[in-house]
Amino acid sequence: MNDRVTSAMHALPDGEAELTLVVRLPWEDIARLGQEAGRLASQTQRPVTLDEAVSHRLRSARPAAHAKPAGEQPPAVASAASVSSLPARPPAEQARQAIDRINGTA
Repeated sequence: MNDRVTSAMHALPDGEAELTLVVRLPWEDIARLGQEAGRLASQTQRPVTLDEAVSHRLRSARPAAHAKPAGEQPPAVASAASVSSLPARPPAEQARQAIDRINGTA
C-alpha cells in the first residue's frame, strides 16, 4: 500500500476541491456504480464516467448521522468507567496524525 503515490488535492476555480483516491471495492459495488452512471447518463443525455457517478452519488447522498454541521457539538456521554484526562490536541495536529495513519507513516 505504501508503494502508491500519495493522494493529491487540488483547488478548482469554482471553489471546489478535487481529490484523487484509490478505492478497493467489490465487483457488486462497481456494478451498482455502473448502473448509477447509466441513470445519470440518461438524465444528462451524455456519456458519464464512473468518477462522475461517484461524485454525483456523494453530492446527492443525505449527510451521515455522524456528520453534523459546523458548530454543532455531539451530546456529552457519561461513562461509569474512570478515564484519565488527556490534553486536547489542536485540530491541525489531529488532521496530521489522521493523514499519517492513512498513508501508513504513523
